[in-house]
Amino acid sequence: IWLPPLSVGANKVSELNDKHSFLSANKLCLPSSLSSLQKADWSRVGRSVVETVIEICGLDELRVYPNTVAGCWKKRIVCVVWLKLLCGQAEEDVETAWRENPFFPLQNGLPEVSHVVLLELVKSLAAADIFAHFLLCLPQAQVCVELERLTQHVKSSPTGEDDVRLFLEVWWELWKGKNDQRAGREEGIEAMFANQFAHLSSKSCSLSPQAAKRLKLDTSAKLASSPTTDVLHILLHALKDIKDHISTTDLCLQALSISLDSLYTAFLIDQEVILPTKEKMHMLSKAVSIREKNDEKLSPELIQEALRDLHASHTPSHFKPSTMRLGEALKIITDLTQFWLNSQLLKVCDSTNFSYSAFKLEQSVQRVLTAIEKADVPEAITEMNAQETEKNILRGLLKSLALPAIETTPKVDAEVTMTIINHHLEDHQNFAVLFASEKSWASCDEQWLDCLEKNQAAFQQHNTLVNLASILMSKLHSESSNVSHCRKLMKVIADIFSALSLEDKNKSLAAMLKLSTRGFFGHSVPPAVADGFEQELNMAFNCIIQGGGGASAAESQGNLNTAASLVARVAFQNPVAALTSCCHSAIFNKGAFTLMAKILQQLKETKSLLASEKEQLVKFLGRLMMPVMAVDGEERRQCFLSPQEVVNIFVLPNLSTMGEYPVIFMLPNFDPASSPHWVLDCSPFPLLYILAQLHNQALRFWEQPSEGAVHHWSMDTKELLVSVLTTLGQVIGAEVAVTPNSWSRALFWLYNKMEELDWTVRFHLKPVWREHFKNEVPSSLLTVCELPEQEWSALDLPQYSQGSGLLAWMECCSISDSLRSTMLSCLLLDQRQPDHVNMFSKGLLVALTQTLPWCSVSQWSRLLGALRELITSGRLHVPFSLEYVDYLPLLDLRRFSCELRLSVLLLRVLQLLCGSSCSHWLLADGWAHVAAKLSRDSLKEAEVLFVLSQLFCHVQHIQVMMPGGQCEPLFLASLEILSHYEAIMTGFPDSSTPLESDNTRHFFSTITDNLENQEMKAVLQQKIAQLVSSS
Repeated sequence: IWLPPLSVGANKVSELNDKHSFLSANKLCLPSSLSSLQKADWSRVGRSVVETVIEICGLDELRVYPNTVAGCWKKRIVCVVWLKLLCGQAEEDVETAWRENPFFPLQNGLPEVSHVVLLELVKSLAAADIFAHFLLCLPQAQVCVELERLTQHVKSSPTGEDDVRLFLEVWWELWKGKNDQRAGREEGIEAMFANQFAHLSSKSCSLSPQAAKRLKLDTSAKLASSPTTDVLHILLHALKDIKDHISTTDLCLQALSISLDSLYTAFLIDQEVILPTKEKMHMLSKAVSIREKNDEKLSPELIQEALRDLHASHTPSHFKPSTMRLGEALKIITDLTQFWLNSQLLKVCDSTNFSYSAFKLEQSVQRVLTAIEKADVPEAITEMNAQETEKNILRGLLKSLALPAIETTPKVDAEVTMTIINHHLEDHQNFAVLFASEKSWASCDEQWLDCLEKNQAAFQQHNTLVNLASILMSKLHSESSNVSHCRKLMKVIADIFSALSLEDKNKSLAAMLKLSTRGFFGHSVPPAVADGFEQELNMAFNCIIQGGGGASAAESQGNLNTAASLVARVAFQNPVAALTSCCHSAIFNKGAFTLMAKILQQLKETKSLLASEKEQLVKFLGRLMMPVMAVDGEERRQCFLSPQEVVNIFVLPNLSTMGEYPVIFMLPNFDPASSPHWVLDCSPFPLLYILAQLHNQALRFWEQPSEGAVHHWSMDTKELLVSVLTTLGQVIGAEVAVTPNSWSRALFWLYNKMEELDWTVRFHLKPVWREHFKNEVPSSLLTVCELPEQEWSALDLPQYSQGSGLLAWMECCSISDSLRSTMLSCLLLDQRQPDHVNMFSKGLLVALTQTLPWCSVSQWSRLLGALRELITSGRLHVPFSLEYVDYLPLLDLRRFSCELRLSVLLLRVLQLLCGSSCSHWLLADGWAHVAAKLSRDSLKEAEVLFVLSQLFCHVQHIQVMMPGGQCEPLFLASLEILSHYEAIMTGFPDSSTPLESDNTRHFFSTITDNLENQEMKAVLQQKIAQLVSSS
């Protein structure tokens, strides 16, 4: 917005004198002057001034929303008159003023004026907001002085409704604060005003005695002898003083609403109350609906005013009370309420066409009552208990208003939201999110789409874009879809997507893949829409291919970013089609595969589609490797594609990325049909080494990956790797055994390469080197296991320090059945020494805690077998404490001893894992894996109710300890135990008396109460309630 500089503006303001407005007004005051004008005389002398200002500002009416330029002129005139007043009081020297005062050209032609002139001019020009904004530029102490002047002026005779309205408008504008929508263009004049005000105030401190005396008289003896700096105190007491002059319902409603909002924001909240956008929208729609019924039209200015009202009534006031207390403020407001109730001024006559002021007051009363009832503020707690009378008055006020529920229409909701977005009003980006989530609004096709198209920047958020995509998909799949509208909407959505950051693009792609892998084209769409996308898709890839080569590094990076953006744009619209075009371009355009690979590496969310394509390829190859049967079903012919060809074509060229190319996992069994085996022509030792590397990577896949790294492994993959590695090792080992000399170099090469990997990996290749090499294990293992030196040798591994022997022992037990047997038979433990057994048992508990999270299904099965063997042989001591029962029933529990002790042992393991020293070891998936392992093996037999109750308590104990909610397997295990319990009670009615079953139900419910997951808790307690004895 352009406004001329102050020197040029002086010509405009000088019209106030050229048209004889101020000068004629001054003459009309004779024998006095404007500097000593009384309030009662303004109506006689001020008309010419007001008419001239209206003409200068280009206003038709004073109380309509002025255009920006007119509003700025009005502000400039108020500023000039106010500073003219201050200059007169400070006796500013003309010789210095013309050099130092930037407003001198505007002020020079005006006669001396008084505060009466200033305030009456503000009132006549409906410039309360301007006056308040200038007040906000001043220190709070000076604000209080000026407010005292204002209140004295309002109270001085004659006091009319326009005086009260001025007072209330200034008050509420102070609470609303500066208008952020205008702040940028108006800060300059406000800053100049503040500087000049401070300059003149400092000069007034050094006036001559006569001037000082005159200045003191001018401030009026009516001002308080000990002025307060409590703004709310001044305003509430002034309102109390002028209550008799408020004689209309609307002014009473306004006064109470403003008073209550001021009290609420000054005393009852200490931080902004953030309203949900939808709630804010409904409140604004109600305000608009009410004001439209009162002949006001929906406009950006009306919405902006309502937004500022909402903000002011939900934000802590910057005028914090210094002397006034909450009880005093509430007492004044409720006294006023009672006074106006008694005067019949607070009755809303027309309940179908009530005012905006009534609506605001209802909201204000509800806010204050709610806040007082909550009593979050310490002062409220101490004072409000004694203020029941005041609260009852407010409740009575709410009842007397008796406003009906205000229903708004989707049309009004949409119009309000679009107005906020179109004019970038407060919180417009959150309203854009709401706009995109309301599918019903999209039926207003043209207006809705126009708002979206013109305000794309407001919609550049991941969630907003996904909502818009859902709306478009609904429209495309509708039988009555508007084709041109859909095409235009698709383009707008694609443009919004293109403006996102790469990170948000990937998030949006991921969300689109969840909706449909074919994006907008998951179902049949109009041909014109499909054709338009096909053209865009072809054009995108043609541009990429044609601009792909012969560029500098910087240009290449720029080309890559552009290419990735083009592919992302079409991928968002149809992920499968974009990926297909990528693959087609990579294959059929020479050298394009590198560029396509780099593009897909940037668009990481396409990876899930690539995984699906990869799985399809693997299954396809597996089918081609199956032998073809003759028609009669008897004759077997060769397969179309041999395993050897698959390995040579698909596996060997991709050894460096085997983690991404698991074709080897789909090969048929390496059954040696002939010798030499075909695998010997497929670089068998590099192949073994790569598989060993992959297995090594899978050993610790629950650990947090390094930055940028991605895990490709699962427990099933780990099992499959071991299976393939072992099978391939057996085939190659058999061939090596036939002619060992021919393979000695390769054998030593492979063995040396194993030094880079975990020591356990070598055991899976034992069939390859057989007796050629000793079994190398951590030296600490040899301290707990007596192993023959001719077959075993020690490795000095830093991670296996003194005391880690049992950890290595447990890991050996999990590798294979034969190795577990060796470990159990060679274990060094003197069972005659109780201390030795006790120390061994504690050490094994720690070792099991370290091993359990990384065990696959087969490994865990081997470990459980080892644990049972140790328990039954008396080498592993697990004290069984009756921590869940008050007495030991007369039952023979000997045959359940092992299972009960094993259950207690696993409970102790989980207590260690969930402790502060270990809880950070695992990712969420790791905890889920642990839960699955325990749920699978924490119970074996279910004949005795006592055993089942103990197992149920153990499982529940573990489930409560599990972090991150990864406890579904344990929940299912608990249900299974309860089902067994119920079956025993049904099959053997005499196993439990009604009293015992009642106690059991109560006990189980108490245990289950500790679960955080409410749904799981409800299901378990419902199951527990079914445990009723039939005896």
